Amino acid sequence: MKVGIDKLHFASSHLYVDMAELATARKEAPDKYLIGIGQSKMAVIPPSQDAVTLAANAAAPMLTAEDIAAIDLLIVATESGVDNSKAAAIYVAQLLGLDRRVRTVEMKEACYAATAGVKLAQDHVRVHPAKKALVIGTDIARYGLHTPGEPTQGGGAMAMLISAEPQVLALADDSVLLSQDVMDFWRPLYHTTALVDGKYSSNIYIDYFQDVFKTYLNEQQANIADFKALTFHLPYTKMGLKALQSVLPLASETQQAALLAHFEHARQLNRQVGNLYTGSLYLSLLSLLLTDASLAADDLIGLFSYGSGAEGEFYTGRLQPNYQLGLDQGLPQRLARRRRVSVAEYEQLFNGQLALTAADQTIDIADDPHRFVLVGQQNEQRQYRDQWL
Repeated sequence: MKVGIDKLHFASSHLYVDMAELATARKEAPDKYLIGIGQSKMAVIPPSQDAVTLAANAAAPMLTAEDIAAIDLLIVATESGVDNSKAAAIYVAQLLGLDRRVRTVEMKEACYAATAGVKLAQDHVRVHPAKKALVIGTDIARYGLHTPGEPTQGGGAMAMLISAEPQVLALADDSVLLSQDVMDFWRPLYHTTALVDGKYSSNIYIDYFQDVFKTYLNEQQANIADFKALTFHLPYTKMGLKALQSVLPLASETQQAALLAHFEHARQLNRQVGNLYTGSLYLSLLSLLLTDASLAADDLIGLFSYGSGAEGEFYTGRLQPNYQLGLDQGLPQRLARRRRVSVAEYEQLFNGQLALTAADQTIDIADDPHRFVLVGQQNEQRQYRDQWL
């Protein structure tokens, strides 16, 4: 029995800031952002969206009534949680109209947690093949204005339906893990933005990839030539490129060119959104599947997941014959329709997020076109609304 990803769907903001414009405002050369970190646009998340609404907006469009009836496990992976106790998955399940008997949990390990959710869901469905699991990686990457990490911000959510006999990607059971206590990126409870040792974190990321990828090759007696494409967690797309380049000497010149060409497809959509934390790897996978016309059924795809702190995993999946049927086909068009905001408007929205206070608060949702929105806080409880009702 095959188990894997049956459907993928993505949600982000309807707003973005142009990276060349942001670079100019920060007195940096535009190519530092466009080429140096590999980003062209950055999603700007308005106050009316948070990890919960992004997750619900990502999942709802792909779910049929049959899917909803079969889902008995919902995992929301995030490092942008809205409560220190109550799982974001509880809110998401309510917004999506899932059955009250669904198991709902929130998972955290920096950017890696969505992969932990996928693997847990894979095992669950293998034991309960008539059931389905919904895994959502949802985050808003915030480092602060005028900080070194500012150009690697962004946000969005990737929803994945895990099932038996999946449409998109049948996952193997051959993953390699690495987990160690590394202080490359962290966010203490008293911080609203992350702390990061940027150069150190980049080096650890590449070290982890080389470790788990080469261990995989040794354990499986495999060769880099076995892979049609390698996909990466992309906090910014240049980081994934560096990781790929670090193992290209294992491939022939022809294979190197092919892997680099596939990588360009795999980072195309991430370049337009920015950092998604838990969802970054899976947006890259979706980008590859949507934009690379050379893919075919049974192609082997490698996936490298990384979460600072640090944990990494390399695993694989094979494309299924009808994989295009499970993809978010409208995503490129939605990204193209987003509204460009000025740097000043981006800064205003960044500073306008729901305040971490006990006071009642109201958020203006008039310009938010998404189905699920955050409308404020009353009696220290977040208030969500389905604008379709």
